[in-house]
This record gives sequence, C-alpha cells and structure tokens, in this order.
Amino acid sequence: MDGFMEYLNAFICGGILCAIGQILIDKTKLTPARILVLYVVSGVILGGLGIYDYIESWGGAGATVPLTGFGYSLANGAAKAVAERGFWGAFSGGITATAAGITAAIVFGFLVALIFKPGDKS
Repeated sequence: MDGFMEYLNAFICGGILCAIGQILIDKTKLTPARILVLYVVSGVILGGLGIYDYIESWGGAGATVPLTGFGYSLANGAAKAVAERGFWGAFSGGITATAAGITAAIVFGFLVALIFKPGDKS
C-alpha cells in the first residue's frame, strides 16, 4: 500500500502544479512562456530557501518532473558547486546538475523529428 501512496502523492502534486498553471493561463494575461519562466524561477527560489525539499519529499516525481523541479535542480546544483569550488561554482553547478535532462530533451526531440515529419499545421 505504501507504493500506492507514492503514486497518489506524485499525481496530486503534479496535478496541483498543472492546475496552478492552467489558472494562470485562464485568469491572467501572462503568456505561456512567461508562466514557464515563472515556474522555473519559483523552483529556484523555493529550492534555495529549502522549501522545495519538503515538496519533493512528499510529491516525488510529481514535484521533480515539472519545470519547478528543473529550477529546484538548478538551485541544488549551484549550491553544491559553491560548497565544493567556492564562488565560481555558482556559474557551473546548475548546468552540471541539469545537463543529463537537457541532453535527453535534445536527443529525444531530434529522434522524434527524424521519425515524424515536422511542419506547420496548415
């Protein structure tokens, strides 16, 4: 039953993050691109303050997969690199921590473009 609760918590956490995004799209004049940036910056800020640790421990993949999780990974990577290498680690730590995810997005996007015919919807 414990595994079921992990799935349920991830579903609820991811659902809440998606619902907040949908409310922002429907009720504000923010563009989707600005909402995406807001999510990443929110993840960085909450990660830097240590608040996102609690969200991540409760929500699991529901908290780490969305864009807020990307911001959280950036903040954690930068903090870890600063602890190891000092001031200059702040510039490289976030990139190092998120490199695998960025690489996977590029590779899978390229593979999908090879398999399917990308183009306009006209």
